[in-house]
Amino acid sequence: MSTTSTKTSSAPPVPRARLAPGRLRACAAAHLAASPREDFTVTQVARALSASGGAVGNALMALAVTGYARMTSESPRRFRATELTAAVASAAPVAGPAPARRAKPVKKAAAKKPAAAASTAPALTPTAPATVLKLADMPKPGPITRPNGQTYHPRVLSGHPDVNVLRALRNAGIPAMLYGPPGTGKTSMVEAAFDDLITVAGDNETSVGDLLGEYTQNPDGTYSFAYGPVVRAMREGRALLIDDATLIDANVLAALYSCLDGRQEVVIKAHKGEVVTAADGFYVCAGHNPGAHGAILTEALASRFYFTVKVSSDWDVATHLGVAPTAITVAKNLAKQAAAGEVTWHPNLRELLGFAKVAEVLGEQIAFANLVGSAPVEDRDTVAQVVSAAIGRPVAALALGTRI
Repeated sequence: MSTTSTKTSSAPPVPRARLAPGRLRACAAAHLAASPREDFTVTQVARALSASGGAVGNALMALAVTGYARMTSESPRRFRATELTAAVASAAPVAGPAPARRAKPVKKAAAKKPAAAASTAPALTPTAPATVLKLADMPKPGPITRPNGQTYHPRVLSGHPDVNVLRALRNAGIPAMLYGPPGTGKTSMVEAAFDDLITVAGDNETSVGDLLGEYTQNPDGTYSFAYGPVVRAMREGRALLIDDATLIDANVLAALYSCLDGRQEVVIKAHKGEVVTAADGFYVCAGHNPGAHGAILTEALASRFYFTVKVSSDWDVATHLGVAPTAITVAKNLAKQAAAGEVTWHPNLRELLGFAKVAEVLGEQIAFANLVGSAPVEDRDTVAQVVSAAIGRPVAALALGTRI
């Protein structure tokens, strides 16, 4: 009986190219732009570039969230070029032979070994800067579907769509702080801007472990370390929203300061002092409600979010989403009284959308009565007066009557 042996090649593998974050992004864009009608998996692009799959995945996600590429599938992740991809791809070098691999010299006078075989990966010229699309050149976005299925209509921010501004800030690595009352659209704005978002809901009980990770017990009684949302966002190069950040204890937030500045890293003291460095694409936004009880915006936190935006209710959006004009008038009038200090509450955009849903199911009369009952007890009489004046009949908070 004879056996057949398979001879394996003894030639060493061609080393993977190591590209700077901006260069890798440009090379990935060039690969997509070369076949604009095809979808590519992360693995396919990584093989074509002879680069790390993790790094290529981060680069493609960074292109997708800024509009320079489109993710067409989540499992597996597939990407396709958009009309903007060529702008980033123009920074990628023309494909050519990979640099020769240097062999360890045997002696000073010894000749170097021949260069490795040519690769299809783009030639590396690190001195060439990557092209970044300017804010003014970004296309105007249409309505965007949020993860919960609701539609977000971009708003104007200093002459530009708000989502484009956030995307431009992410490109530049500038953290943004959004502040304003609850229900005004802070979270929805960030969700619409970034489809790779991880959200942390902060409160006064949030711990360092909740953010960075902590040990958890396994079914067999052993313990393993589970990384938190901040570490996951850093490693995967994703966007991170720290909602109600100013409700988190300042000593807890201090553990994140090093990933919000030029260091772009965190130290997990609970896990043997492990140091985690942020991957390309990692970006942080924070939400802040100045009127929330216990909210404290420290100087250390504010100095790291050097782009701040006030977010208030958009009455035009409420009209577009089907809220009754009378309800919007009530909200506007109460907002003016709140600004004058006459009341402490007025319906925000979220509550107006709730009004519209109740009105659709039970009618406007019950919806207005429900709106009055939503107000704090100390403001309820004033709210009832404003609502009654707007609709032309007395309205009181909902209450059960006698047995039918």
